[in-house]
Amino acid sequence: MEKILRGRRHLLWAGFGAISSTFLGSANLEAKTTWPNGRPIRIIIPAQPGGGLDLIARTMADKLSQAMGVSFIAENIGGGGGTIASLTTARAAPDGQTFMIVNISTHGTNPAIRNLPYDTMKDFTHIAMVGGSPNVLVVGPELSKANTLEALFSELKRRGKPATYGSAGPGTSSHLLVEELSVATGIPFLHVPYRGIGPAMVDVMAGRTDFAFPGLIAALQFIKGNRLKALAVTSQARVPQIPAVPTFAESGMPEFSSLQWYGISGPAGIPGDIVNTLNAQVNRILRDPQVVSKFEAETLTVMPMTPQQFTAFIDRDASKWKKVVKDRGIQVDGA
Repeated sequence: MEKILRGRRHLLWAGFGAISSTFLGSANLEAKTTWPNGRPIRIIIPAQPGGGLDLIARTMADKLSQAMGVSFIAENIGGGGGTIASLTTARAAPDGQTFMIVNISTHGTNPAIRNLPYDTMKDFTHIAMVGGSPNVLVVGPELSKANTLEALFSELKRRGKPATYGSAGPGTSSHLLVEELSVATGIPFLHVPYRGIGPAMVDVMAGRTDFAFPGLIAALQFIKGNRLKALAVTSQARVPQIPAVPTFAESGMPEFSSLQWYGISGPAGIPGDIVNTLNAQVNRILRDPQVVSKFEAETLTVMPMTPQQFTAFIDRDASKWKKVVKDRGIQVDGA
């Protein structure tokens, strides 16, 4: 009798195990197929409407909506140099309903220069790189006779006073790049910060400051219109839109490089299947010839990456800017 009871108990537990396995397998399968769930998905833009960030975010939102059958809605949250949008994203639920366009400002230079209420690595899930565009060193009328970096540096060394340069503001890449350039050349420069790179370029064009280091996306129209003279770009290769302008590497500074980069991240803790699904969709979109052509027209080169590669890229970029800030002893008021 005991053997019979033991046998029945064994069969009962075996049956329960089989049922449990089936149930759990179904639950796991369901968990992997409930995203997207039909609800609109936010892509936060860390800036006011207009400009390159809008173009990137809205292009990706439209393409993702078409590909995934759910609305991806681009939402502008400006202010604080991207910190308000970043904090909003970091505090969002990790359910795949909130993402943001991260960039060199929000996750590269900001953590190097500011005391942030979040950790740009630990409080985010970095999902996909979109692409990057170089910075370009541009000069105004006082230095327009210089046709090369070597000629520019010779002229600046000959002067009895530091050259002035405009930036988009303290701690931005257009500021930190010139600090890095000062270390590399041994030439002192006088920083003139502005509230955005647009006003900084206006004053270079007017001759009120000597040069600036904007992103090429912002400067291209003025270079093509002969209002700014470009001497070198920070990319590894020349840019098709201004093929006559050499790289810093070609100009004898192979270690001097930088990108205005853009990608998609979300709050920490997003499930891996959502991360992998979105990464695969973004990378597929970046192979679309129309998207490639649209971005290239704005000097943005697509740069598909895995989530792991993108996370490592952000970590390296932030570390680079932290070193520049430390080496130069840079401080920003209120940071």
